[in-house]
Amino acid sequence: MKKILAVSGGIDSMVMLDIFLKRFSAEEIVVATFDHGARESSKTDADFVEKYVKLSEVCSALKIRFYRGEAPKTQKISEEKARALRYDFLRKIAFRERGEIFTAHHLDDLVETVAINFIRGTGIRGLAPLSSPGIRRPFIDGFLDEWFDKKKILRYATVNDVVFRQDPTNTTDEYLRNRIRARLSELDIETKLAIYELWKKQRELLKEIDTITENVVPEDLRISRESLRRADKRVALEILREATRRAGVAATRPQLEDFWEAICEYAPGKKFNLPGDKLARINKNDFWL
Repeated sequence: MKKILAVSGGIDSMVMLDIFLKRFSAEEIVVATFDHGARESSKTDADFVEKYVKLSEVCSALKIRFYRGEAPKTQKISEEKARALRYDFLRKIAFRERGEIFTAHHLDDLVETVAINFIRGTGIRGLAPLSSPGIRRPFIDGFLDEWFDKKKILRYATVNDVVFRQDPTNTTDEYLRNRIRARLSELDIETKLAIYELWKKQRELLKEIDTITENVVPEDLRISRESLRRADKRVALEILREATRRAGVAATRPQLEDFWEAICEYAPGKKFNLPGDKLARINKNDFWL
């Protein structure tokens, strides 16, 4: 299966590319970069990756397949929207190449994301971030038979002369992640690994939950109101997550909570607005999407 490497030009993804070039054949590797336009340097970053793949001695000799995408330039977009566009781009390549997506998220990224989720208020899924189906995280998911944190990536880059671009936004405190990163910079490796082990257990638990909810939610997506009223809130939200997913709705936890409250309290005949201009009709005994 092809390995679609999401390469931004930063140290993490350039180290990932270097490791994959040394461990796998050129026929297995596809490099993809995306000019998301969320910051001024994004085009320069994409130019750097394209030049490296097409002109560097190793990549050009191996004739590595390369894709480049970009966000619409009509207006400045948010980081969240840019991220969504980037993953949509990567998924299209994965479908075309019949491969899996690989990103360079590492142990420190995992710890930071868990911390951010706690700050924002998280459910059980906030303890298992970076677990999207069809996306591999080789620095933390066991694919490379070893984990990587930022220090290990820096050592690898130094020893192996990996070239990369420095993201200027990593040094500003404008972003919550950077502020969290500064607070967690002195965290010892034992604590990070404890969070890592918790993450692995939580991922397995969520796989079991997803299997159960897939079997519980009926094919016609008509679900008893009384069953959700009686259920523990956490169970009800997981059922609603699966039902909305099947209906093509990407709902956040707060949106699912509002939906659950509407199911419990609305009078029969009322409708509830879901993301993406979708409606749920709430009947006397059930509701359907």
